[in-house]
Amino acid sequence: MSGSSDYTPPKVWTWNKANGGQFASINRPISGPTHDKELPVGRHPLQLYSLGTPNGQKVTIMLEELLALGHEGAEYDAWLIKIGDGDQFGSGFVAVNPNSKIPALMDRSGPKPIRVFESGAILTYLAEKFGAFLPTEPSARAECLSWLFWQMGSAPYLGGGFGHFYAYAPTKIEYAIDRFAMEVKRQLDVLDRRLAESEYLAGSEYTIADIAVWPWYGGLVKGWAYGAAEFLQVEDYKNVLRWADAIYSRPAVQRGRMVNRLSGEPSSQLHERHDASDFDTRTQDKLAAAE
Repeated sequence: MSGSSDYTPPKVWTWNKANGGQFASINRPISGPTHDKELPVGRHPLQLYSLGTPNGQKVTIMLEELLALGHEGAEYDAWLIKIGDGDQFGSGFVAVNPNSKIPALMDRSGPKPIRVFESGAILTYLAEKFGAFLPTEPSARAECLSWLFWQMGSAPYLGGGFGHFYAYAPTKIEYAIDRFAMEVKRQLDVLDRRLAESEYLAGSEYTIADIAVWPWYGGLVKGWAYGAAEFLQVEDYKNVLRWADAIYSRPAVQRGRMVNRLSGEPSSQLHERHDASDFDTRTQDKLAAAE
């Protein structure tokens, strides 16, 4: 039934059963590590610990874009964190990100390692470190950061809200799906109206705002998220589709989307990235052929 329930919340909530559908095994109401495990460290200045989800893709796309511009200091090792196995609760990972979420970055280019966590913070840190994809003119910078933080506040309604109840929850709840579908369509309309007047989100230039928003909303209108493109009628958002296609045409975006990826065609999966040549030699189809 769409509007009724036999559940009455208790006065005090207690954690006495698995909750979270597909992700029940890793959900818990406390933070901190569950086991001791140090993180590996590669040879590059930047060490990324991540998974090829939309949040993870933001950072690998940014790094590949920086490398495409010739910033050699943006070379990185991308280590795979399998969140379904609970890797994010290892002691080493928690030391980099106390929130136990991917992505997490360690910058070892200076005398003292610097940790950066939360994808928006990582994008801003890298943009400022390398002087790229973040405008310096005050009004353009404000527009870019506004859209960046729009994504941070909006995407949980798409992922943890709509995506969870539409695709992952153990039962289909009409109220929850309707509530979050309405919000996601409102968000798509916000983007569509902005992109009707602007080539990119922050203006005429491609910025970290686009890099942040594209894996979530570009992926949604491209039909890659939750099997929900028809349900949400994404073809109605012509300007978002134009923008999504333009960004996907960038070689650095295509490379970044492959890194730490565990789904899709084997040729699109590069589980770990330690050298630029890995895209040609270490995708899953190449590794399988070599066995």
